[in-house]
Amino acid sequence: MHGGLAANVELLGALRAAGDQGCPSAVCVPFPYLAQAQSLLAGSGIAWGAQNLSEHAVGAYTGEVSGAMLNDFGCRYAIVGHSERRALFGDSDERVAAKVEAALAAKLVPILCVGETLDERERGVTEAVVERQLRAVFERGGAAALGACVLAYEPVWAIGTGKTATPDQAQAVHAFIRARLIEWCGAEVAARTTILYGGSVKPQNAAELFGRADIDGGLIGGASLVAGDFLAIVAAAAS
Repeated sequence: MHGGLAANVELLGALRAAGDQGCPSAVCVPFPYLAQAQSLLAGSGIAWGAQNLSEHAVGAYTGEVSGAMLNDFGCRYAIVGHSERRALFGDSDERVAAKVEAALAAKLVPILCVGETLDERERGVTEAVVERQLRAVFERGGAAALGACVLAYEPVWAIGTGKTATPDQAQAVHAFIRARLIEWCGAEVAARTTILYGGSVKPQNAAELFGRADIDGGLIGGASLVAGDFLAIVAAAAS
């Protein structure tokens, strides 16, 4: 929950001015700024999206925002199941799966977030937690739904804490996710699915993280608010 009209002009203007970075990139902004993002980024090669959406298509759900509304503003992506939504706003695995379904129905690409808390990692249940979160989507929508997502592994203990999973720790979970995709969706789908890492990615660690076999890019938090940092991370992903 960051941003403002003037700050957005500065940030998005700097990203646009940098031109083609040789790597697909997108910004997911708070709902009130979608029109501004559409205006500033149209034709730039940088996509835009939302940080959440309702699982409902239309109706008496005051305060909610539907996938169709996001589509009206040219969104390509919607983040689904971010750890903060799960922890602070009660987004259960089942609700996240319903939101994936709603995003796909509105022709949006869900960025499906999965990941474990520090307690879960210390108890050695990281893989069980990640599999449970993925399986909820698979059981609701099948291989077609899961295979249509961009996946993002975000260890909750490394978000906004300054802590970062080591490249080897991150790669191990990404490889596990890829293995589940192979099992459930087939090798072709698994190979083409983008799996992002999110958890205190910075210019200083991006290249090493992105150099791992199953880490295809990043879901960037705080560093995305600084144009130079974000562009340096994009450059690391492109190299």
